[in-house]
Amino acid sequence: MKFEALTLAQILVGVRVSLMFLEMGLVRLGLIRGRYTWPDTLASLAMRAGNYVSYGLLAGVTYAGFRFFFDHRLFDIPFDSPWTWAAIVVLDDFAYYWFHRWSHEVRFWWAAHVNHHSSREYNLSTAVRQTWTGALVGTWAPWFVLAWIGFPVELIFLQSGLNLLYQYWIHTQAIGRLPAWFEYVFNTPSHHRVHHASNPRYVDRNYAGMFMVWDRLFGTFAAERDDERPVYGLIHNIETYNPLRIAFHEWIAMVRDLARARSAREVFLYVFGPPGWRPDGRGPTAANVRAAWLNGNSAGGATDRAAGTPAAVPAT
Repeated sequence: MKFEALTLAQILVGVRVSLMFLEMGLVRLGLIRGRYTWPDTLASLAMRAGNYVSYGLLAGVTYAGFRFFFDHRLFDIPFDSPWTWAAIVVLDDFAYYWFHRWSHEVRFWWAAHVNHHSSREYNLSTAVRQTWTGALVGTWAPWFVLAWIGFPVELIFLQSGLNLLYQYWIHTQAIGRLPAWFEYVFNTPSHHRVHHASNPRYVDRNYAGMFMVWDRLFGTFAAERDDERPVYGLIHNIETYNPLRIAFHEWIAMVRDLARARSAREVFLYVFGPPGWRPDGRGPTAANVRAAWLNGNSAGGATDRAAGTPAAVPAT
């Protein structure tokens, strides 16, 4: 069983890498829309390699955490029931939505997630630019609830993997909008291009994994517009392809901020406040970026649309 699972994982890795190089080739030939540069692509692949190593080293601890909650479960949910499989597809995506949203709205988790958004390109290689520190900061927490409810741990891992596999193909500029019914129900390349954009209109929107119902329900949905091209990257981009800097730059910035904190409140908000928080309230948080954009060219609110950064808000 372990051999078969390992073989399947190797096949899936091979398929993803093959599709990435196929897309790269078609982009270079001018047959599809997109952009690839070797330094950026190699940086993404290096981040993926580090992600495999970090999660592999912590796999035992992660599994033990799930087993703890499952051993104290509220219900005995059968593995082989079709209702169980239907429920885990929906609830796993619900857990993913909140993990993803908190990873943008809470700096402690953003420090682990920011590297996925650090590329200024948007292609299939962006999908593999993954965290080295996610397992260390408890990104599995929303899924622990599913184990506590009583869903088998192996089923949670399986569906989480399938959800991430689904998300691979939406990291592309080559696919435009799909039929309206599909765009309404599911996450698509169009919706996810919005999520990776730094434009004030788009920033911190479309957190869904598979189903857009969560963003529509909780007010975080934004549609891609024909009159506003997504500008990919961060509100303040990092000019590096060094995987070590990509992985740890926000943690280093957090330590610097903590060194100048003047109260327990500032310490707390530098760590658990929104990314970009500053004591004077003028930091480049997503809310401030959007507010400055909405204010247009009013005093102190001019916005550099190309960079997605309000001119009156200091960048980090």
